[in-house]
Amino acid sequence: MPQDPRLIIVGSIGIDHIETPTEKRTNLLGGSASYACAAASFYSQPGMVGVVGDDFPQEFLELYDSFHVDRTGLQTQSGRTFTWSGVYEENMDNRSTLETVLGVFEHFEPTLPKSYCKAPFVFLGNMHPALQAHVLDQVENPDFVLVDTMDLWINITREDLLSVIGRVTMLTLNESEARLLTDCHHLSDAANALLNMGPEYVLIKKGENGSILFGKNGVYIQPAYPLCPVQDPTGAGDTFAGALMGALTEAGSASDSDIRQAMVEGSVVASFGVEAFSLERLQTLSRQDVTDRVAELRSMMAVEI
Repeated sequence: MPQDPRLIIVGSIGIDHIETPTEKRTNLLGGSASYACAAASFYSQPGMVGVVGDDFPQEFLELYDSFHVDRTGLQTQSGRTFTWSGVYEENMDNRSTLETVLGVFEHFEPTLPKSYCKAPFVFLGNMHPALQAHVLDQVENPDFVLVDTMDLWINITREDLLSVIGRVTMLTLNESEARLLTDCHHLSDAANALLNMGPEYVLIKKGENGSILFGKNGVYIQPAYPLCPVQDPTGAGDTFAGALMGALTEAGSASDSDIRQAMVEGSVVASFGVEAFSLERLQTLSRQDVTDRVAELRSMMAVEI
């Protein structure tokens, strides 16, 4: 019998239509839960919490199974699956949204299966803070909760977001979002203001420049693995977060050193993910590939005196 998931991942599941400067692809599997679960699966069997419509392709469900994702928490409702269409600029960083169709995700209410409620590790992907709070109300004393957010929620649901931030272990967001939420220009000031909101750690994502971890014991700077060219950056942040949470789940603890090691793992898995569209590169990836690149990245980070 499969064990109850020790890591649950809650987020969007969607179908993406993506155009980059070199290629245009349609009907790709996307969504924060998809990327995060696939990345986490290299370390632990994650439990997925999300919703899809009755138009969701069977092949995508089989893809989740190939990553050994527990789908007990995946709901199927009558209607259209969340769909996103976007175009990336030449720098593969800036992008424009052409269309967003919420579909069944608009009225999604994340109800956890009983087997998920005691999971010690929880990742709340980018979604309305009220839904994130609804999940937190259902889990029973988790050891580590990571929450992601975006400028939309900062602008329209600030109070709800602040309430959620005060209940989690780690908050992750990008530079502009950190400044928007705190009205602080310097990242160190913004991070201190965010820490005062309640989380033990703040993880600021810097895209191709890596990430910075702020906590009571200091600051840790994690570089990204250098890549050229990037094929599709969609879901890179969720891939990073999923691998980080998977690594912590595998370790079974979340000390400062565990988190720093997990950030290295997250950086590496995310670097693989952007080498192809959707989950295509992760489908061909092995744990040994990850281990080898982790060693390579560590050698790049080493300082010899």
